[in-house]
Amino acid sequence: MDHLFPPLPTTETAVDALREIAREFNLEIEVTHDIGADQTSRRSHAGLGVTTDPDGSLPHEAYVELGGTPRIDVRLFPEDDALIKVEGVEFHDIPREEVPAFLRACYTDRAHVRGRRFPPGYRLVVSLPGDRTYKEHLPSIGLTRWMSARVR
Repeated sequence: MDHLFPPLPTTETAVDALREIAREFNLEIEVTHDIGADQTSRRSHAGLGVTTDPDGSLPHEAYVELGGTPRIDVRLFPEDDALIKVEGVEFHDIPREEVPAFLRACYTDRAHVRGRRFPPGYRLVVSLPGDRTYKEHLPSIGLTRWMSARVR
């Protein structure tokens, strides 16, 4: 992984990093842990009562809800990636090591909404250190107050 992002080798170390961000930005945090192959979302093929992966490891997934604005939820997967929802907009396959930087970008105004006139539409753009950028199309339902304040 890129040297700009400190390693987060386990789901628990990633949760600890998110707790630190919550403290840094004075946010409420709620964490739900799913441990075992029969509990994690990507292991739906595991049989009833099967808790370990075929290699004997115990998969650990966590769902993190952060209070404040913007509204952010994070699902940390055992496969070293995450799904991050910012104001309901989903960013898939974010490397676990980049999750803290992604959240800091959202809480320190390094995220913005880019609008286009033709074809009309909006994208939520999150800029990380090292010229790393994530972009997701916004649904035409409407922008939240936080998004509207960041339109460029």
